[in-house]
Amino acid sequence: MKRLLLVLLLLVCPQYAIAMTAGDAVITTMVSNRMPVDRVEVYPAQLGRLYCFTLIEGATAETSVDHVWLYEGKEMARVTLPVRSAKWRTYSSKRIVPEWKGEWEVRVVDPAGNELTTGRFRVD
Repeated sequence: MKRLLLVLLLLVCPQYAIAMTAGDAVITTMVSNRMPVDRVEVYPAQLGRLYCFTLIEGATAETSVDHVWLYEGKEMARVTLPVRSAKWRTYSSKRIVPEWKGEWEVRVVDPAGNELTTGRFRVD
């Protein structure tokens, strides 16, 4: 009976449902065994690839998140990543060229556009 009432409450008042959350957006030089190998805060101005690793929790159905890569506030890439379970590890990558010195961030957003977390780094 209690479960039925809880289900009815969540259907009638979805704002009480547990929302999808994200842990840190970890900027890393590589993902190995589905985990980041390091954490980058400052990256040398060289040709290379960086990754943004995110742990998503609380999804109640298949959904997705976007990794939005921003350089000095300008969107440089948007990667849509599937989320297929209540606890899901995912990542995207971006090739960095030496000319892109400055402040970067990767925003992790849900399908409604809500920001779940942000990872920041600087290219020197």
